[in-house]
Amino acid sequence: MTPPTFSRTRLGLLLGFIGVLIFGGTLPATRIAVSAIDPIALTSLRTLIAGLCSLILLVVLRRPLPPRALWPQLVITMICVAILFPFLMSVGVQTVDASHGGVVFGIMPIATALVAVMITHERPRPLFWIASFAGAALVIAFALRQGGGELSAGDLFLLAAVVVSGIGYAFSGRLTAQMPGWEVISWVLVIALPLSIPAAALTMPADITHIPLKPWLGLLYVALFSQWIGFFAWNAGMAMGGIARVSQVQLLQPFVVFALAAVFNDETITPQIVLFAAGVVATVAISTRTRGRKAPDALVIPGRVEDANPESRDSGFALTRAPE
Repeated sequence: MTPPTFSRTRLGLLLGFIGVLIFGGTLPATRIAVSAIDPIALTSLRTLIAGLCSLILLVVLRRPLPPRALWPQLVITMICVAILFPFLMSVGVQTVDASHGGVVFGIMPIATALVAVMITHERPRPLFWIASFAGAALVIAFALRQGGGELSAGDLFLLAAVVVSGIGYAFSGRLTAQMPGWEVISWVLVIALPLSIPAAALTMPADITHIPLKPWLGLLYVALFSQWIGFFAWNAGMAMGGIARVSQVQLLQPFVVFALAAVFNDETITPQIVLFAAGVVATVAISTRTRGRKAPDALVIPGRVEDANPESRDSGFALTRAPE
């Protein structure tokens, strides 16, 4: 029985890493897209495309409507992860590099953990709070250093995106106790269609023929992969490899952002950026391991995928992705 278990774990780690690669491309792709597409239009089109694909999948698989009691949480999640987060991120990367955003977004798991702690009324260990505030302080120090002693408008928008994502992913985690993670994100996007359809129609660029190919490819990437498909690989990986083990793969995400930003955005990755990112990753790792065990209704982000492996409970809280 050992070889199949080992094989399943390896596959879980591979799928988790694929999810990290997908989510790591979000900032670079958004940076490319907003070079020619307005942030409001980008947000509307991104949510519309992913929502239509989600609707088709749910209809083909004949998935029933979620229970009425879950709809308020679905709406909160929709507002945060399908509207506010992509919009705030799009506005932010208009004025700061994708690699800069990669450092700021490094504390997203901490933001989600803090929201989860408030929702579940947990009492984490003191080291959790120390690591969480240290991570936030590092990000602010980085932004101040990069901005010449003051926070830029782009930093403020990115920090706001971190806050709303923390709220959205925490509620999403609670929902995935009731249904698979891929189904949660799909219903969230379908619920957004009554807003994304008219918004996309109103904000569609007047002359789309003048928009280069690269921004369109950036839009398709964030719509299909960042907003939707990435969750499939990530959730499946967590289910196969165990939450504690696979969630640690996400610590690589800032460095994935750096690599992709250097290749696709021609950004220069300085030693200072890498050092700050390493410091943020360290605080995330400490806060994750010191939060304590989950309460009975605790949250797993981005999908509730607990398995029979006790190790899947060790971290107490799976790191969120990115969506993201």
